[in-house]
Amino acid sequence: MFAAEATEGIFQASGWFLENAWLVPAFPALSFLVILFFGKRFPKGGSEVGIAAVAMSFVFAVATGIQWISQVNSAGDDAAVDAVSSTWTWWVNGGIEFNIGTLVDGLAVVLIFVVTTVSLLVHVYSTDYVAGDSRYTHFFAFLSLFTAAMLFFVLSENTLQMIVGWELVGVCSFVLIGHWWEEKPNSDAALKAFLTNRVGDIGLLIGVAVLFFAADQTFSVLEINKMAISGEISHLALLVGACALTAAVISKSGQFFLHTWLPDAMAGPTPVSALIHAATMVVAGVYLIARLYGVFFEGFSIAGSSVNLLAIIGGLTTLVGASLAFVQRDIKKVLAYSTISQLGYMVLALGVGAWTAAIFHLFTHAFFKACLFLGSGSVSHAVHSFDMKSDMGGLRRWMPHTYKTFVIASVALAGIPPLAGFWSKDEILAGTGGWGLAGGTGGNGAYLVILIMGLATAALTAAYMTRCVYLTFFGEFRGHGTPHESGPRIIVPLWILAVLAIVAGWINLPKGFQLVPEGWTERFGHYVEPTADYFPSIAHAKPSWTLAVVSTLVALGGIAVAARYYFGRVRAESPMATEVGRGWTKRSRLASAGHTLLAKKYYLDHLYTGVIAGGVKGPIAKAAYKFNQEGIDKVVNAAGEKSVQAGHVVYDIIDQKVVDGIVNSSGVAPHLAGEEMRKMQTGKVQSYAGIVFVAAALLAIVFILVL
Repeated sequence: MFAAEATEGIFQASGWFLENAWLVPAFPALSFLVILFFGKRFPKGGSEVGIAAVAMSFVFAVATGIQWISQVNSAGDDAAVDAVSSTWTWWVNGGIEFNIGTLVDGLAVVLIFVVTTVSLLVHVYSTDYVAGDSRYTHFFAFLSLFTAAMLFFVLSENTLQMIVGWELVGVCSFVLIGHWWEEKPNSDAALKAFLTNRVGDIGLLIGVAVLFFAADQTFSVLEINKMAISGEISHLALLVGACALTAAVISKSGQFFLHTWLPDAMAGPTPVSALIHAATMVVAGVYLIARLYGVFFEGFSIAGSSVNLLAIIGGLTTLVGASLAFVQRDIKKVLAYSTISQLGYMVLALGVGAWTAAIFHLFTHAFFKACLFLGSGSVSHAVHSFDMKSDMGGLRRWMPHTYKTFVIASVALAGIPPLAGFWSKDEILAGTGGWGLAGGTGGNGAYLVILIMGLATAALTAAYMTRCVYLTFFGEFRGHGTPHESGPRIIVPLWILAVLAIVAGWINLPKGFQLVPEGWTERFGHYVEPTADYFPSIAHAKPSWTLAVVSTLVALGGIAVAARYYFGRVRAESPMATEVGRGWTKRSRLASAGHTLLAKKYYLDHLYTGVIAGGVKGPIAKAAYKFNQEGIDKVVNAAGEKSVQAGHVVYDIIDQKVVDGIVNSSGVAPHLAGEEMRKMQTGKVQSYAGIVFVAAALLAIVFILVL
């Protein structure tokens, strides 16, 4: 079905797959129920059901993407293509209709493709990695539910529906991170992730509520964006809503200063790390910004600015994550801090108005980071450890496939051309608009400070990944036993992701790239960036070859410095060495202090656990207990004692002496009268007659006097 032109010059996309996109999350949701109730009856413990369901979702996601591309092509290059929105009534309350449905456009198409691709490879990988696990069936059930929850969130038509998907993703991550809950660090990591995300979720609820009332009581994503862009929502309301939603992004997407849960979450199984912390859950916050970009773009006044909250948070996060990756022994924690840094890149890009660059980096990062996480799992599978310094080294001899794929993904992450990471990273740097050499790059503002942060992060990223590769695959093996290459169910997903890490960047080559026809350039942005009236009018930076060269040289410089240290000085000291014996940290107090600061993770964990949580459990709890015992309880006890004393007064004086005295007195008078009357009963008739006569006489006198 071809696109049909709407009344106002906007082409309305349509098609069976676009209109029935709800089937994409429905397959893994149904798989969750089947595996949960009947999984153990299947020959492979239910994993085959999960793989089949996600494979169906992948096929439908691809078909949906192809149909969207065909609609955009049919509409023409200059036409605005509207999203496909399908809704049903969820419930009605107070005259307000609450809907549920799907919203499909280029952004949704990219995300469902990424989620289903990585999830399918992780499912296959997991059949080997968690084979023999006591909760094998349980693991695949929640892997399916997590996939369904993320797809549900991505396809949500309204913000209320997004809250449901957002929370479902959080619950599933809690279960999967704490999969091996028998070990306390694992359950602690799950709780830390859950509680830290709850802090930011308050911001999500507040932000959605603010936008609901500001946008004339609607939860519709399209309507909220349209009203924000057209000026129908006040700037103050947009600013408050954007700030509240940013709090949710900071926690869910591991931004500084609520990023501390993400490295600890590496306690979960490695496939979980690859799925949740590379391509799905942690990018939920990035997707939230991109989906409600009209709110953020107008609320933070991104156009024509040089600084805003999103850009600063993203820039700080890139540097914090990259610097902390240097001092990690655990290979997964290196990748975790790398993920934090790259998520910062995405938020940074959205903060400077480089919307397409941010989503493009989300797209490329998913593949090479998933490859790195799964590669670390392959290594740990062979040496039964994640400690690079104590149990790895020289593994390229025994694990050539893991080594090659890991290096490819590392080079892509470092941003070296022509691999995928270079194209998306360079587009972000250009989008800052801070490069003024040889004509500049344009963009939505002059974010020079953000550009410097991005370049510094590029050098750090290349350096810490060089360190990671050396400690894992070079030198002499420092572990125990004989390592071995992983099986095909692990190796094949690694190679698929490695190939994607090479070619994924080629779908958005910059204009002016002489090696390909002009029609092949910027295809990603053409199909993904919305053009209808629910998306703000943003400026696009022009490609800068000088910036591309400088950013590449910066990354190569980071590799060169790290390689000189590890492949030169460390290897010369000993093939078994991991650091130089008399390095900077031992010769310089400043370097030693810096290393300590990084080793202590900027003391943020100490702040949260030792000061805040410890204060609540320690001094604050003791003070509250003392106030309860000596304050509240003392008042209550004193009130009780006074009540008892008052009771005694009431009983002894008022009740016993006054009330009972009156009652007793009222009984004494009739008793005495009765006694006197009893004495008059003598039994003599003459006496009775005399009494009657006297009474009659008295009565007669009364009548005479009265009448």
